[in-house]
Amino acid sequence: MNYNMDIWSLMARERQRVFLLALCLLSLSLARAQEGPVIRSEVDTTNIRIGEQIRFTVRVEADTTAQVIFPEGQTFAPLETVEALKTDTTIRDGRMELIKTYALTQFDSGNYLLPTQRIEVDGAGFFTDSLRIAVGDVAVDTTAQKLYDIKASREVEAPPMRLWPWLLGLAVLALIGGGVYYFFFREKPLTEEEQEALLPPYERAMLNLKKLEESPYLIQDAFKPYYTELTGIVRSYLEEEIEVDALESTTDQLITKLEIMRDAGKLNLEPGTLIQFQKILQTADLVKFARSRPEMKQAEADREAIRNIVERTHEAIPEPTEEELLQQEAYREALEAEKRKKRLRIAGISLAGVLVLGFVGAVSLYGFQTVKESIFGSPSKSLLEGEWIASSYGYPPILLETPEVLLRQEVPEERLIKAGIQDMDVFMFSDPGAGVSIFARSMAFADREKEPDFAQNVEEVLTQMEAQGAKNLITKQEEYETKSGVKGLKVFGSGRFTLPDSDEQHEGEYTILIFGGKGFMQQIILSWRTDNTYNEATIERILENLDVKLSV
Repeated sequence: MNYNMDIWSLMARERQRVFLLALCLLSLSLARAQEGPVIRSEVDTTNIRIGEQIRFTVRVEADTTAQVIFPEGQTFAPLETVEALKTDTTIRDGRMELIKTYALTQFDSGNYLLPTQRIEVDGAGFFTDSLRIAVGDVAVDTTAQKLYDIKASREVEAPPMRLWPWLLGLAVLALIGGGVYYFFFREKPLTEEEQEALLPPYERAMLNLKKLEESPYLIQDAFKPYYTELTGIVRSYLEEEIEVDALESTTDQLITKLEIMRDAGKLNLEPGTLIQFQKILQTADLVKFARSRPEMKQAEADREAIRNIVERTHEAIPEPTEEELLQQEAYREALEAEKRKKRLRIAGISLAGVLVLGFVGAVSLYGFQTVKESIFGSPSKSLLEGEWIASSYGYPPILLETPEVLLRQEVPEERLIKAGIQDMDVFMFSDPGAGVSIFARSMAFADREKEPDFAQNVEEVLTQMEAQGAKNLITKQEEYETKSGVKGLKVFGSGRFTLPDSDEQHEGEYTILIFGGKGFMQQIILSWRTDNTYNEATIERILENLDVKLSV
């Protein structure tokens, strides 16, 4: 009995320990869940040189449901933000860790304070520590790299602007626009016949009866034209107003059609009106075909009777339904749209014709190439007539005036060492559209007493041109003198050259200019297409202003 009681007592104590342990674990979890966010920041270095970058990292540890907002934009002034990397997220033990890294830099030397940054977590603001960043200068070896004064700016005259092509084009466009407006879009005054044609059928019929009353037919005993016009007025009115085939019907046929419309309820006319109308039509038939001559009073009475018939018919027509009115409106809109389309088609055809005639006339006067360049432009023309740039390139300097600035080209240092060259500056500009290429190279030999070998250099250039696809090269050479009196070697000629990034070849010319003295050599290579006159003028201008300095 005592043995059983000890077992039950031991089991109760064990359950109590398990309960207490679970309670502790739960308390720790709740405490950790209720723990606030933790913000840490760091940089990979506090010392950089001008233009180098530092990595500023912010770490935020918070609950997985927290909303965290990092700073954006240029909030790191005086440091500049180069890039903000994507946020890295890690979840561990029910907590979330966010890592945000910024790349920062500065282009002026000095000591800068990286300001505190505000991190927003669930609407509450938390701030990082401020840090001191030192930015040092880049060391320059002035003994190996010579320094020179900044060159003074030079005034360059703008190329004269040729206004006549623009004035001619504006005049032609104004003439075309005026013609199109006058003939197709101008509101033309309507003639009397057009104004009458626009009147409603009833008003037009009454107007024509008034004109018939004022006509000299009855005075001249011209009963046939009088009755012909009288019946024509009423027949035209009936055909338009009640849409009955009246002009092509005989008297009996017309009366029968009107009776059918009256019986169908489409025309509310009294029987006496139709009988009177039939008598007038029969009298008109006798006058027109049997040469009958009624009295003048009878003719006047018949005209007044027709007037009454028109009025009664107009009054007897039922009012159109809303559906019929909509159909009429849709028809009128469709008709107007068709008229507009017709006018636009005529205007388009006329405009195309004028443009074709103008183009043919301009080609006959100025030539196809000039007209083409005026309309579509020309890369060669743009180069020649653009704003030119005068600058010096390399050391010893080569002075050039070119349509565009020449860009420096990188030269592998091992090639310089192998060729016995201490320093070499290479500059180049190429416009494949215009077919113009400009190359300038200035080099200083490692042996300051070495004389340049012009012939060998020319051979190397020609070999390189052939390796790049040049064929049928014709070579000439002569002495060349710059505008300042510096003498050198000029090698020039023609050939077929391959366009960049293409297998297509074109006819072209080239010029190689070489200058030099003890310890240095300067080289200028010009090549251009010869299928237009603008390239020739461009090369001439470059050669006229080219100069070199021979002092090392």
